[in-house]
Amino acid sequence: MADMDAFRDEIARWAAGGTGDTAAELAADLGLRTAVLLEGPSDLAAVEALAAREDRDLSAEGVAVVSMGGAMSVGRYAGLLGPPGLGLRLTGLCDAREEPFYDRGWQRAGAARDFHVCVADLEDEMIRALGPERVEEVIRSEGELRPWQTFLSQPAQHGRTRQQQLRRFLSTRKGRKIRYGSLLVEALDGGRPPAPLADLLAGL
Repeated sequence: MADMDAFRDEIARWAAGGTGDTAAELAADLGLRTAVLLEGPSDLAAVEALAAREDRDLSAEGVAVVSMGGAMSVGRYAGLLGPPGLGLRLTGLCDAREEPFYDRGWQRAGAARDFHVCVADLEDEMIRALGPERVEEVIRSEGELRPWQTFLSQPAQHGRTRQQQLRRFLSTRKGRKIRYGSLLVEALDGGRPPAPLADLLAGL
């Protein structure tokens, strides 16, 4: 049976200059019809966590969720996965500052503009959706209260809002953003996800 991770690996190799033959074969085997282009792995973790919370199997629905390793790669990925390449419908999620890259990527691929924009980034959206107190509860439950308190004592954090501090904290250790990408979605406890993320899933 075709494997989504194998497809993602082949797309990454193709984007790096390889051939797309295997990716095309896997796309056909998986019955793919839509590609969701995301900037990085923390966004991927959040999308997959929300899909799981809603009891949705995106692979079975013909949806490939792809982390591109940065918004600068969107033109390349849109061309490979969209009309000029595999012919999949394109959608995605990006930060506001990366919106121009997504716009150009969709235009160059000849695809209708169909992606969702976070005000700052997805972590900022999640913190606002949950509220800082709930995010701090998640940090405590993960055994990171002491690193969080140490972080808050740093002079650079003085004068910042708690939301700004939380957003920065999530980026201070390798892998933390990815881990909290799913943890913050799970912490919603039935509440509504941030609009960009909810709208993305609703449109798939």
